[in-house]
Parts: sequence; structure tokens; C-alpha cells
Amino acid sequence: MNQPLAYVHPGAKIAKNVVIEPFTTIHNNVEIGEGSWIGSNVTIMEGARIGKNVSIFPGAVISAVPQDKKFNDEETVTIIGDNTTIRECVTINRGTSDRMKTVIGKNCWIMAYCHIAHDCIVGDNCIFSNNSTLAGHITVGDHVVLAGMTAIQQFCMVGSHAFITGGSLVRKDVPPFVKAAREPLSYVGINSIGLRRRGFSTEKIREVQDIYRILYQKNYNNSQAVTIIEAEMEATPERDDILEFIKNSQRGIMKGYFSN
Repeated sequence: MNQPLAYVHPGAKIAKNVVIEPFTTIHNNVEIGEGSWIGSNVTIMEGARIGKNVSIFPGAVISAVPQDKKFNDEETVTIIGDNTTIRECVTINRGTSDRMKTVIGKNCWIMAYCHIAHDCIVGDNCIFSNNSTLAGHITVGDHVVLAGMTAIQQFCMVGSHAFITGGSLVRKDVPPFVKAAREPLSYVGINSIGLRRRGFSTEKIREVQDIYRILYQKNYNNSQAVTIIEAEMEATPERDDILEFIKNSQRGIMKGYFSN
């Protein structure tokens, strides 16, 4: 870690076996866990809490103050989970008084030029492809994949195991287990390939498909669909995740491809 061409503030807490490459700047009130690698020309600003075995590539800026005019220099943090990789020129801003933190989960892969704004909460095992952009206050579940140049509007939610195709503009909430595509963004099926890769059985995938047929392909409104799903589908963790997501949606969920 004793790299003479890097600047590490004396108040930063750096584990002994962290590697910090030349020309990187690490500010006060930063913590970096064991086994992490910080590439050249990285800037890690106050409030960063970086876990173990994290890799951060050149040009990234972690925990800069929010791009939010309401921010009043609150003491907030950015939390990066263990085993996450952050590629070149990614920017992740710390929280505001809303959530007091921005969080990236464990085992995530954030590709080059992504931006994650203040107060975003991102789950574990997510993949954000190049140039994906999250506005403030967004909640993303586990195992979510964003293809390149996806842009998500502030306060949206994306459910676990969702896949969003490249170049998508996300203005509504995207429920769990689905594939989202087209413009405006629409339901185009469930993420069956991703679910199989993660060990979901054929029966479980069929159950999720049956739930979304009721929601998106039977011409019910959302309230009617929820009532029917609750009455006709056996209670399972997947069913309950979907129902809870719909009930908690503030922006409303995206439309089905049969909707006008």
C-alpha cells in the first residue's frame, strides 16, 4: 500500500493489504477493506465505505457530493459491498438527508462510465453495463441486469432478477423476474434465461409466468390482477415478492405490451 505517488489522507482507514496504484487520491473519512485494489487516477472522497476484495479501475470517482441543490453538506456515506468491481470512469455520489447513504451491494459489476446518483440502493449480484445511469433515490433489487445505456428516472424501483434491454428509458417501476424492452418501456416476458442460470426450477419459472399472464395478458387492471393472483395462486416467496412490489409501487409499474 505504500505507494509514494498516491495521496492517502492520514485520517483514512486502509486495511494493510490494500493495493493503491499511483496518482490516486483518497480523502479523509474513508474506509477500505482487506484485499481491495484501487487503480491509478481514482478519486475516493469523504464518506466512502469500501468493503473487502473490491476492485476500482482508473478514472472512477467514489463518494463525491451529490448533484442535488438541496444537499446541505450533511455527513452521508457511500457503501460499496465486498467483491464488487467498479470499472473505468464510474461515478457514484454519496447520499443526502433522504436516505443518508448510497449503497452498492456485494458481488456487483459496474461497467465503465456508469453513473449512480445520491440515495440509490442497489442489491447484490447486479450487473450494470456501460453508460447505464441511475438518477437519485432509486432502489434496485438483487441479480438485476441493465444492458448498455439504460437510464432510470429518479425514485423508480427495479425488482430482483429483472433484465432491462440496452438503451431503455425507465420511467415506471419494473417488477421482479421480468424482461423489459421497447419504447415506452414494456413487459416482454419473464427473465427465464437468468432465472435458469440462478437455479430456478422449470416449475418455479412456470409459476412466475402464470402470475404475469394474469397481470399483463388478461386485460385486468392492476388492482383486479392482484386480487386474482392472491385468490388463485399458491402463496410462495416469488408470488409474494411480486405482489409486495406492486402494492409498494409509488410511480406505478410499467405497462404490458398489449396495453395501449
